Amino acid sequence: MNDHVNTPGDSASALAPYCWDDAWATAFAPHAAEGLVPGRVVRVDRGQCDVLTPGGLVRADTSFVTPDDPTRVICTGDWAAVDPDGDPRFVRTYLPRRTAFVRSTSSRRSEGQVLAANVDHALIAVSLAAELDLGRVERFTALAWESGAQPVLVLTKADLVEDPVIRAHLVQDVELSAPGVQVLPVSAATGEAVDVLGALVAGGTSVLLGQSGAGKSTLANALLGTDVMEVQAVRDADGKGRHTTTTRNLLALPGGGVLIDTPGLRGVGLWDAETGVGQVFSEIEELAESCRFHDCAHTAEPGCAVLAAVADGSLAQRRLDSYRKLLRENERIVAKTDARVRAELRRQWKMRGAQGRAASEAKRGRFR
Repeated sequence: MNDHVNTPGDSASALAPYCWDDAWATAFAPHAAEGLVPGRVVRVDRGQCDVLTPGGLVRADTSFVTPDDPTRVICTGDWAAVDPDGDPRFVRTYLPRRTAFVRSTSSRRSEGQVLAANVDHALIAVSLAAELDLGRVERFTALAWESGAQPVLVLTKADLVEDPVIRAHLVQDVELSAPGVQVLPVSAATGEAVDVLGALVAGGTSVLLGQSGAGKSTLANALLGTDVMEVQAVRDADGKGRHTTTTRNLLALPGGGVLIDTPGLRGVGLWDAETGVGQVFSEIEELAESCRFHDCAHTAEPGCAVLAAVADGSLAQRRLDSYRKLLRENERIVAKTDARVRAELRRQWKMRGAQGRAASEAKRGRFR
């Protein structure tokens, strides 16, 4: 690192390519007064992280930032306050996040895991070389909306769908599964729409998400203009690939902005994403406003506008089923961390049980 004391001007010029701005500088001012140095976390690995500071890239220990809440563990994309003295250097804290992409882990405790912080665009890679899983598209998009980032659905390997009619149908299916989200077919092999995507993400922070085999590493290389990320072949049998990215890395894009590439995600559990689910299924939420009962569950209630839309064909049954599934999953996750939600769910279960018993008694009475 440089020997001279870091100044705001140093930070602004050195960190600007990594999305440092006046608002971050203002937030960091109290830490600068303590002699700490700002930096963007570009990689985290086993209690240490690589931080890009005005003086260059440094490796810092994260032992000072180890809270009980896993969603507050330092993450790629964070802006850190680094103690520049000593060996090893230490991250003392990080600035409050503007956005955070969080999923639930496979842990029985249902802990949240932050995949990327301070992200402007969540690029969700969906391979056109495999059968579309619209439920997974909806799940990823709900998490993206909940994070505070702008989701973009990137349909990779578009060159493998030669029939324009089939491609148009696939794009339409994805668009209907993610209202209000830009859907962009791209091909890293031919370069189709790579420049459009590059212009879209220039000047901000983007995270690249998706399953293994979705072509994320190939797309990352196309955006970066060089073979930075390792690429492995996809299995012909199931269209899936092996993990080629093992850590989350933040890389500067030649056209401006930065990209966080992530490992392929097998499991994408919701984490307190009710708002995100509502945005993904905005047409159902709008229909629900016309239901006779404000707490309508859209199952068998009279005057349900949602069920009426399914009956007349204006709403697909698959969409309603997916909506219910994600809401139930989100309720279970929230209930594990919120006593009030647990109590409300127990009340609902008891009420439904009582209603079921009453209906059974009434049915038996009719046949006595």
